[in-house]
Amino acid sequence: MKRARQAERRKLRNASIRSKIKTVSKRIEEAITEKNQENVKKFLREIIRNVNSAVSKGVLHKNTASRKISRLSKLANTVLKAAAA
Repeated sequence: MKRARQAERRKLRNASIRSKIKTVSKRIEEAITEKNQENVKKFLREIIRNVNSAVSKGVLHKNTASRKISRLSKLANTVLKAAAA
């Protein structure tokens, strides 16, 4: 019984954290397509913070987190470098 309650609580927490990560991912991808530098920087910091938090809570595997951060950083850098040039 206790395990079932714990699993249910963790499931809800994990779903909330994953949802937050997906939302911010969508926002940063929107900002990248719009080439909005300020939003790209803001959302990149936010996604890195959320993903690292998810790793520390055991929601995401560290390699999954690294892959997500790497891919989004790579996309973000295309916008940031293009604006700098």
